[in-house]
Amino acid sequence: MNKIKKYALSELYDMSSGISSTKEQSGHGAPFVSFKTVFNNYFLPEELPDLMDTNEKEQETYSIKMGDVFITRTSETIDELAMSCVAVKNYPGATYSGFIKRLRPKTARIVYPKYMAFYFRSELFRKAVTNNAFMTLRASFNKDIFTFLDIYLPDYHEQVKIGDMLYSIECKIQKNKKINDYLEEQLQLLYDYWFTQFNFPDDDGQPYKASNGLMVWNENINHIIPAGWQVKPMGTICSFRNGINYNKNVEGNTTYKIINVRNISSSTLFLDESNFDEICLPRQQGDKYCVSDESIIIARSGIPGATRILCNPSSNIIFCGFIICCTPYNNTLQNYLTLYLKQFEGSSATQTGGSILKNVSQETLKNLLVPIPPQSLLNQFNDSVSHIYNLIIGNIKENVQLTTLRDWLLPMLMNGQATIED
Repeated sequence: MNKIKKYALSELYDMSSGISSTKEQSGHGAPFVSFKTVFNNYFLPEELPDLMDTNEKEQETYSIKMGDVFITRTSETIDELAMSCVAVKNYPGATYSGFIKRLRPKTARIVYPKYMAFYFRSELFRKAVTNNAFMTLRASFNKDIFTFLDIYLPDYHEQVKIGDMLYSIECKIQKNKKINDYLEEQLQLLYDYWFTQFNFPDDDGQPYKASNGLMVWNENINHIIPAGWQVKPMGTICSFRNGINYNKNVEGNTTYKIINVRNISSSTLFLDESNFDEICLPRQQGDKYCVSDESIIIARSGIPGATRILCNPSSNIIFCGFIICCTPYNNTLQNYLTLYLKQFEGSSATQTGGSILKNVSQETLKNLLVPIPPQSLLNQFNDSVSHIYNLIIGNIKENVQLTTLRDWLLPMLMNGQATIED
């Protein structure tokens, strides 16, 4: 059995605050670690997705080195406080957000970075944080909590064995996510080619518009569309429901998984129900908000207009009050409408508050005019993308299995119930 040693967290790490930046600095300059990156990852990505305009002094003060641990310092709920992310390499010139704390190891060969990434995400450490945290308007991770926390570690050699094995599982999970990102890009490219450029296959299998297919002007949308297409308000082809507003103190008799806005912000097209929170509600209340295979999930806040779908959802999945559920009356429209709505997401107009979907409500969506292809073309598109969908769903399912395995192994390896042979 592993010999476990107790350490004060402050004995092993120095804690530092992140950079206070302005809106004008963001989006250009040197690599930057954001709150979102830390919250959503066990390890910093190979390439950081965000940029911040910083000078040499700031890059030195807020540097990122191998072994650094980044902790989110605020949260709306205690349960989501102090989510961690670890650097397993140096990031020259990079800095990190003021909403993050950096823990830098004081000495070598006591903590192994890959092991610590899983330790800080473990139930053992998470429970220690929530027991010591305090809540005002927001939960906060501060110097007092840092000083109070203890951690329990096996010897360094054992950390290396455990960390490397769990890291290999995590790498496979991340590889599947990258494959899915690529497949989702292919879906969007196919949609754009068929329905934005209107080069779907004509009766002879040739690209419609490029082969001089007949285009007509539509006065309702002030745009040309292929002959034979219709333009309809979404309210005539879909039903809409706002999500549930619930009291956490109300006891229920039925367990539901709930889609929150953060599930939308941490995904790009498909939602992974293994990441949903669970709540208990009275069945007569919760059942009104259940989603189905045909549902299109649309964020009202956070990323207004962001559009997602579910892969073969299980029963008892509901959605929160900051989300609208759209259900096409004709289920063959789901793929088309999802990708149609996604073109309004993430544009410069959306980011500056000027999007057509800047104030997302049922009324906004119901009045949105949508060009509708003929049924035969919708069927052809669905057949064309079904293989891509199946690959994505397969990768999501494999990641659920890998995550379950990782989370089962973690406490077993930490407390010595399971061991890894040399």
